[in-house]
Amino acid sequence: MSEKKHKYPWNHIIGFVLSIALTFLAAWTALSSDLPVMWIIISIMVLAVIQALIQLFMFMHIVEKGAGDAPWNMMFHAAVVAAIVVSGSLFTMSFGFTHDHGGGEHETEQHEEQGAHEGH
Repeated sequence: MSEKKHKYPWNHIIGFVLSIALTFLAAWTALSSDLPVMWIIISIMVLAVIQALIQLFMFMHIVEKGAGDAPWNMMFHAAVVAAIVVSGSLFTMSFGFTHDHGGGEHETEQHEEQGAHEGH
């Protein structure tokens, strides 16, 4: 039996500090920088990818041996589900679907006439 020595979790500390620093950098970029909007969006996306990689390698142990291809397989399927959700959300928001169901002007005229009769 070999006992594992309890070492201080430096990887977790470094990952946490880097994640906090990247979060503050993204917040500063969005709120206080004089960059054009497109560069703000690009820089926040780059910082998000870097932070995701830090999370994967320092906290989620993606490089540990013994798990086989399971982490990469799960990441692939999670990315597919995320892409479906994001694309569906963007599609719905982009084409202006509402809850009106096509009542149009005729429906608003009826509501105006009803309101006029209720006052008498």
